[in-house]
Amino acid sequence: MKNRLKVLRAERDWSQGDLAQRLEVSRQSVNAIETGKFDPSLPLAFKLARLFGLRIEEIFLEDSGQ
Repeated sequence: MKNRLKVLRAERDWSQGDLAQRLEVSRQSVNAIETGKFDPSLPLAFKLARLFGLRIEEIFLEDSGQ
């Protein structure tokens, strides 16, 4: 699943480690989500949305190639 996580994180000048700490997950998890290797659980997606003040669908984009 494509997402805007890297851009949103960069806009706040947060490292992957900073975001991971805020989400209470590992930096490797943040990296895997950003690169599309891992789709977050629904509770984690909601946590991301609350953190960035956006709706889930504003962060995660439908991958039209699937």
